[in-house]
Amino acid sequence: MYDHVDWNYLQHAMEKLGFHRNWVQWVMECVTTVRYRVRFNGVLQNTIQPTHGLRQGDPLSPYLFLFVADGLSKLLQQGNRTGEIQGLRVCRNAPAVSHLLFADDSLLFFKADERQTRSVKEALAKVLHGYRAND
Repeated sequence: MYDHVDWNYLQHAMEKLGFHRNWVQWVMECVTTVRYRVRFNGVLQNTIQPTHGLRQGDPLSPYLFLFVADGLSKLLQQGNRTGEIQGLRVCRNAPAVSHLLFADDSLLFFKADERQTRSVKEALAKVLHGYRAND
């Protein structure tokens, strides 16, 4: 997920968290202006400009990932509350766990049926491909 984050989603997540418009614009400028050049057999190749993702190794990236992971977590929690997603229970009276997030890794737990799979896929699509106009 770390390298597939949709930049529009990242911007939306920061705005929802209440960051000032100027700060969000500065962060988005840092994220969207990156360019790479690769040297192949000693020859410097053309510039590559990514269209999504967070740069691993950049000191800002772990913080930006937390904003995105927080949004994914809220989407999955909402699915749990509405019953669209049934998390894993370790025993009958234990709370259901639908996801665990570690650094830049995510573990998802849900019942393997078409309806729940679709709900999880929709939550991931929002993070990876951005919000649609009606969201």
